[in-house]
Amino acid sequence: MKRKLLALLLSLTVIAGSLAGCGNEGSNAGASDTAGTADVSDTTDADAGATDTESGEVVKLRMMAYNAESTRATYLQYLADQLPGIEIEFEFVSNDNFDNVLNSQLQAGEGPDIIEGGGQTKLLARAGYLLDISDQEFIGKYADSGLQAYTVDGKVYAIPLQSWFEGIYYNKRIFEENGISVPKTWDEFIEIHKTLEAKGIKAQTMGAQSYEPMMKQSIALANNMFYSDSANLAFDEKFNTGEGKLEEAWLPAVEEWYKIIEEGCLQPEMLGLSYDQALDEFATEKAAMWECGPWAVETILEKNPDIEIGMFPIPGTNADKPGWLVGGPGSAWAINAKSKHIEEALQVLEVTSTAEAQQALVADNAGSSFVEGVEIDLGDIYADCDEAFKAGNVYAPWTAAWTNGQSVVEAYGKSLQEVLSGSRTVQEALAEADTTNLNLIDAMK
Repeated sequence: MKRKLLALLLSLTVIAGSLAGCGNEGSNAGASDTAGTADVSDTTDADAGATDTESGEVVKLRMMAYNAESTRATYLQYLADQLPGIEIEFEFVSNDNFDNVLNSQLQAGEGPDIIEGGGQTKLLARAGYLLDISDQEFIGKYADSGLQAYTVDGKVYAIPLQSWFEGIYYNKRIFEENGISVPKTWDEFIEIHKTLEAKGIKAQTMGAQSYEPMMKQSIALANNMFYSDSANLAFDEKFNTGEGKLEEAWLPAVEEWYKIIEEGCLQPEMLGLSYDQALDEFATEKAAMWECGPWAVETILEKNPDIEIGMFPIPGTNADKPGWLVGGPGSAWAINAKSKHIEEALQVLEVTSTAEAQQALVADNAGSSFVEGVEIDLGDIYADCDEAFKAGNVYAPWTAAWTNGQSVVEAYGKSLQEVLSGSRTVQEALAEADTTNLNLIDAMK
């Protein structure tokens, strides 16, 4: 079983939860530093310090991550202050190579002490590579919604870091000058495109060279129209067994999303546009809207310090209900089951579970905390998302619940690129996702 699961993992692309959501283009774009090492050896809290009790030497822990060191700088310094007996060697490995590097090391019986995990965490846990941390006291600090993505057969294998979320960034000046209000329905959202385009203003830019933007935007409609119904809350478990089919459950929602292509708001030319190019179009005010997450803000403001932006949730069909953001647990820390420093690695996770560490995590990359009682002030940019946050309207089923999530959404997203080009239907795209899921279920039997 372990060898079979690892073979599957080698074919996956990591979710960046990013902080980006989840294995997306935003993780590298918002945190593009090359690999670095954080030498953290300052001193404060003696009780939290960890040393080799016999030798008195500082213990070195290797932390492998697919989000760059710059997105963890304040947090890493906090760990340094609280754990003077631990030196963390931070190793950044880019999204496109993370799984290959990690799995090669794990197969060799090695690997980092602390592993950043996303959609592959459950598979790694099932393969026996991650430490069961269910009995640790700090697990009780987390909301169940944060632990769900990292729980296998009732056992917890990782703690969530800050959440990731994506909505629609909009240029406040362009909206105000053209008398446009934040949309409450999907039809209103489409109408904004028509209004702006009629005035010669590009409404929405999209880096559809990546499969992720359309994948996420269409799933936001599934959030609005499918997951908002409590009767459908059990669907994801059925999907994991192969009983639930996206082609049947999601089709009405994805057909609603498809209107944005039918109305010409998304164009086939966008398939040639990269994440960075789309970001630049929005930042330089050549487009009024762009779907992304908090990791992009710093780059936007660097390109255009004078721009005024906001974010609104992706609306559904009911104007009386707040829209939905795509997101959830962004990524997590897991411990290598074969680490030689289990005790020290557990201390890192324990400190990470404090309110102070949670605030440090969001200092360099916005998100919310899954530690109960910790409140994060996201600022004015996200004021239009307040109702969605309060309603708990933030969800990404492929990271929160699906065993084969990353492979499924990759197959689905790439099929949507063909939908945009005109060579596939949305029903065929959903069927492709179902086929991918069933094939992986069969492979793991």
